[in-house]
Amino acid sequence: MTEVFTGREIWFLTGSQGLYGEQTLQQVAEQSQQVVDQLAGTGLPVRVVRKPVLTDAAAIRRICLDANADDTCVGLIAWMHTFSPAKMWIAGLDALRKPLLHLHTQANRDLPWSTIDMDFMNLNQAAHGDREFGYLQSRLGVTRKTVAGHVSDPAVTRRIGTWARAAAARAELAALKLARFGDNMRDVAVTEGDKVEAQLRLGVSVNTYGVGELVAAVDATADSDVDELVKEYEDAYRLAPALRSGGDRHDSLRYAARIELGLRGFLTAGGFGAFTTNFEDLGGLRQLPGLAVQRLMADGYGFGGEGDWKTAVLLRTLKTAATGLPGGTSFMEDYTYHLEPGRELILGAHMLEVCPTIAAGTPSCEIHPLSIGGREDPVRLVFDAEPGPAVVIGMADLGDRFRLVANEIDVVAPTEPLPKLPVARAVWQPRPDLRTSTEAWLTAGGPHHTVLTRALDTEHLDDLAEMLRVELVLIDQDTTMRQFTRELRWNQAYYRLAQGL
Repeated sequence: MTEVFTGREIWFLTGSQGLYGEQTLQQVAEQSQQVVDQLAGTGLPVRVVRKPVLTDAAAIRRICLDANADDTCVGLIAWMHTFSPAKMWIAGLDALRKPLLHLHTQANRDLPWSTIDMDFMNLNQAAHGDREFGYLQSRLGVTRKTVAGHVSDPAVTRRIGTWARAAAARAELAALKLARFGDNMRDVAVTEGDKVEAQLRLGVSVNTYGVGELVAAVDATADSDVDELVKEYEDAYRLAPALRSGGDRHDSLRYAARIELGLRGFLTAGGFGAFTTNFEDLGGLRQLPGLAVQRLMADGYGFGGEGDWKTAVLLRTLKTAATGLPGGTSFMEDYTYHLEPGRELILGAHMLEVCPTIAAGTPSCEIHPLSIGGREDPVRLVFDAEPGPAVVIGMADLGDRFRLVANEIDVVAPTEPLPKLPVARAVWQPRPDLRTSTEAWLTAGGPHHTVLTRALDTEHLDDLAEMLRVELVLIDQDTTMRQFTRELRWNQAYYRLAQGL
């Protein structure tokens, strides 16, 4: 991993106390810096910044309040190098609103068996101090991730890096603005949701804009800009003959470019990181945005079809967490099944909008009729998804809370060619099997719109859900319906009790 979240920081807090004297505290500071330097050398995705050693309650509270107020700080790592009496941490942890990772480590990997004396023991007692700190966190009910081990261990730094990505994604979500062009699809339940609660719990601001505003931006694009973007399409994709210069559908490609330029300009000017469209509400748009949406997703924007703002929020958040990682992350929908016993598969797709970051090979840029929407034939990218392990995740609003439902899957190549399916698609085997996967998903109330990611794993999702205090239920190789149904019931009781009266 390399530092990919420029302008973001994780603060490294080291706990001790004044009892040991200045010479020992100087050693604590030096060894704390050595740990930070070791972490930096592993290529964490977020820069780690060491703060002064903390030895009293006032300084601890102040650093936690400063972290809350500093937009560059996405989270804190805390390590009790020696012994930091935990009552000093009460006010600070009670005030803390940023993600916390408790690193249970020590400066030395190996014990110097032949030279250990009491001076060494007094200096190197994280085994002692971190237990005090862990108790206090549990007593206060502090949400945190605990990672134990020496920082020279790749397994330790991998878990810290996973948490750091989730923390950066949470920070992005807290400042995210989403533009809805029109409302959600009429009479659909699962794409509804409480936008006020979303802003309160997650931080995202979701607002609707008239499609006419988008149409005005599209119509105002300059022909010279359209020329340049069409040339980019020609270089990047395998263009269908009809879309090429001189082809009888070339004007449709130019209009698709005009949509992208207008939509991109609107989102950039408004500072939006996610958006939705709805085929039932296109106003003066000649095409349902397809190619434009696919390319904007490839650039990191969140998107949800039919006004599904929750999936757009989720996609932007997970694309942020996946920054710099291979594999791709896309808007997706469970569409239809292959139910051959022992070889069951799910075919996922959408009308047009699947992100090319998950493509196997160079996408083909094509134009085909769309049987709904009542507009001109839209341009879109067509491809199969790259095979490999992945996760699909959906977000549902249950009325009293948001629930994330995730399923570990294996994307596979289509069993046969799909010459008449004119959309991008992914085929996968859900774990543990299709019957258990679908029964569990339906029992959990998971949505049909999802995010498919080959870049992230379930540990990223666990960390993010903990930071957001959002329910996450996972369907994986070990899932049984008996166990899963019980988990849902336990979760329902827990989250209702946790909300209080």
